[in-house]
Amino acid sequence: MSSETPGILALDFDGVLCDGLQEYFQTTWRTYRQIWMPSKSEPPEDLAPVFYRLRPVIETGWEMPILLRAIFLGYPEEDILQDWPNVVQQILEAEDLKPKTLEVTLDTQRDTWIASDEMDWLSYHRFFPGVVDKVRSLLSTPIQLFIITTKEERFVRTLLQQQQIDLPQQQIYGKSTDRPKHEILRSLSTTGEKLWFVEDRLKTLQSVQKQADLWDVALFLADWGYNTQTERDSVGDSPRIHLLSLEQFSQDFAQWRPVAKPI
Repeated sequence: MSSETPGILALDFDGVLCDGLQEYFQTTWRTYRQIWMPSKSEPPEDLAPVFYRLRPVIETGWEMPILLRAIFLGYPEEDILQDWPNVVQQILEAEDLKPKTLEVTLDTQRDTWIASDEMDWLSYHRFFPGVVDKVRSLLSTPIQLFIITTKEERFVRTLLQQQQIDLPQQQIYGKSTDRPKHEILRSLSTTGEKLWFVEDRLKTLQSVQKQADLWDVALFLADWGYNTQTERDSVGDSPRIHLLSLEQFSQDFAQWRPVAKPI
């Protein structure tokens, strides 16, 4: 393998390959209706765009209904972006809500939707431009491709198969894996192959960066995913994390790496 080519390429799914924002919003709205019972069954027209802008603050799925609640309660967008953990805690305490209850309610709404019309649920997912062709092209190379995601494996496989991408089950690490992504990368790194990881969540990449034994894993922040301009700008100060554009992702690997940063 060339030094400009990974032996193993690990990719996040939502926010790197697949744009699930529409599904997130629809499932979250259904959950919100069940918990807070708004007077109208349809969301306000301007709600989805605000949710999409603020989606990068979400760390785990149960927080999404809290995000809608924060919007309805009138929290300024800047406060949500800058102080999300405190916003979450304030709403949980004020309304006596439990993360586990929110998680179960959200999952139940999603499962009910899927059970009633799985094709409709799948239709709310879109692949980012060019990523399907890139992934298909990799399948005919010696590069080993892995998906590392918090999405359920069965949904990842179904969405990929719709695009004629048949990835072996053992190359998809999903929700049931129940391990931090840096631990999965650690297990992949034992092969001795050059390992590259593309993720749209900066905190996840920073967690990998803190692992002393993963110092040689190349880390890329997908600038088209669920992250903020502030996070993208901050990557310029990191010697390890490289900002990657959608255009670069579709090109040869030699185009991925900027000039080496001094450490």
